[in-house]
Amino acid sequence: MLIKVKVLPGSKKEGIVKKSFDSFEIRVKPKAERGLATKRAIEVLAKYLKVPAKSLRIVRGAKQRNKIIEIIN
Repeated sequence: MLIKVKVLPGSKKEGIVKKSFDSFEIRVKPKAERGLATKRAIEVLAKYLKVPAKSLRIVRGAKQRNKIIEIIN
């Protein structure tokens, strides 16, 4: 299953908002440097979906704000 994610780095509070069936907006505290924001976004999304973080794979947008992530079983 593919989902669209928009990561908002440097936020004061972390959280996730479901925009539609397959679209999320994730706010994370780390800034967008050295992939820290992306790594934290994956952790937050995995916790929200109740799956291990290693079962999520970035298909497109690893270094961009908008990402497409695949859930692997």
